[in-house]
Amino acid sequence: MTENNLTFLIRGSIFKVFNALGPGLYESAYESILAYELRKKQLKVAQQVPLPLVYEQVAMDVGYRIDLVVENRIIIEVKSVENLLEVHHKQLLTYLKLSGIKLGLLVNFNTDDITKGIFRKVNGL
Repeated sequence: MTENNLTFLIRGSIFKVFNALGPGLYESAYESILAYELRKKQLKVAQQVPLPLVYEQVAMDVGYRIDLVVENRIIIEVKSVENLLEVHHKQLLTYLKLSGIKLGLLVNFNTDDITKGIFRKVNGL
């Protein structure tokens, strides 16, 4: 399955979760329910994936965690904030770079229109 096909399935699940719950919940709730919906589609989903940070060949124990990784190919960073900031976009790009994963989705569930709350990011590698 291509990244585009996976993204299509993920977006469908995001819409389903948003339509069922609406805005205003904690990020952890959206993360868990989105993972559940993706697993129902027989996708491999990992939650709260540790992201090692290696600096000058030394592994740093700094505790970064990726919200969701789908099929080891797409990162989903879940937010539930009033406004996404530039730092949220940069965070996902950095996670892509550090993990070596090519594609990511930044999703803000705290919106009236979920179509305006989904951002696709590509790792330039």
